[in-house]
Amino acid sequence: MAEELIIENSASRAEKYRSLIPQIEALVTGEPDLVANLSNIAAALKYGMSYYWVGFYLVKTDELVLGPFQGPIACTRIAKGKGVCGTSWVERATQVVANVDEFPGHIACSGDSKSEIVLPAFKNEEVALILDVDSDKLNDFDEVDREYLEKLMRIIEGLL
Repeated sequence: MAEELIIENSASRAEKYRSLIPQIEALVTGEPDLVANLSNIAAALKYGMSYYWVGFYLVKTDELVLGPFQGPIACTRIAKGKGVCGTSWVERATQVVANVDEFPGHIACSGDSKSEIVLPAFKNEEVALILDVDSDKLNDFDEVDREYLEKLMRIIEGLL
């Protein structure tokens, strides 16, 4: 299979997601390796949606550990409840942050990150991993991002 994304650059963000998510689903179908799948998902989101940084943090005992990602180097470990990712883990809910500098306890892995959306994926009703998507623009995420990325998280949960 040729691993090539087809995304119309002039499309709206919702249209890009509607095109991208089925392509991601096809990309991971039949591949049993989680790291390979998360790596391709991170790349597809980064390049398909032109985000600044996209990556996964895996729950390992009592902390989040950096997994596959695309973008500049990142924080390797995040404590439960710390920053946006740790908050998403504790609250078991999507976090949409318009301005990361205004988020209490934000962990600044990169000063270029301005806004963020963070989503949990569940296995056996426990948070198993976190998807972290950063933008270098303020207020870059909204309900469209939440809706489609939460759909993507259900696909990811099927891989866990």
